[in-house]
Amino acid sequence: MESGIDFHTAKALLEWQLELGATEAIGDAPVNRYDLPDAAPRAAKPKPAAPQPAPKAPEIDPVAAAAEAAAKAQTLEDLRAAIAGFDLCDLKRGARNTVFADGVPGAPVMIIGEAPGRDEDRGGRPFVGRAGRLLDRMLDAIGLSRAENVYITNVLPWRPPQNRDPTPDEIGMMTPFLKRHVELADPAVLVLMGNISCQAVLGRRGITRLHGKWDQAWGRPVLPMFHPAYLLRQPHAKRDAWADLLELKAKLREVT
Repeated sequence: MESGIDFHTAKALLEWQLELGATEAIGDAPVNRYDLPDAAPRAAKPKPAAPQPAPKAPEIDPVAAAAEAAAKAQTLEDLRAAIAGFDLCDLKRGARNTVFADGVPGAPVMIIGEAPGRDEDRGGRPFVGRAGRLLDRMLDAIGLSRAENVYITNVLPWRPPQNRDPTPDEIGMMTPFLKRHVELADPAVLVLMGNISCQAVLGRRGITRLHGKWDQAWGRPVLPMFHPAYLLRQPHAKRDAWADLLELKAKLREVT
């Protein structure tokens, strides 16, 4: 439909509407805005990805790790280095020294003690101090000596805090090293001094029942005996210890 308004008049009217603040031109026909299609929804902002937890380091089985390290040792010096480099036993952190062994490698008698005490931790050798001196006198009474025909080690190479008993986990962790130690030293007989060494080698405790009775473990005869430290606390047990020493002397005549 043609309008009767000329161009200049229409332009003037439009400019006047703009001055009044009009922002939208309205047509002649009404518009039902409810019928208009909805505006396209805004795309939702992607949620930031949740932080992924850091992958857990695989848990290490200390017994399996000890067994693997021990199996690689082909000599006693290899084994000494393997134990010194084993970091999965917490006892190592509080110890001054790794107490490996003393005596003559390859000797017919191998004595296995429990764990280093204060004197052993300081000196780096097993069975020193009062208990060690008593052990030397006991051995001398039946013609044995760590300088000639005895080899000595412990179940644990590191001193437990305050000389407490080692835990079952600590014993189990270090037993593969001990077993390999016996294999490499290859003694004719083993002497187990105290409950801890009986636990490691025989799998049971009860030294008052076990002492003086021969058993078999790791391919050789085994004799449990009272630990010298126990004999210092319980002098009445020295009579039983003497009988056990005579058992050891008799067995050595058979096997050597």
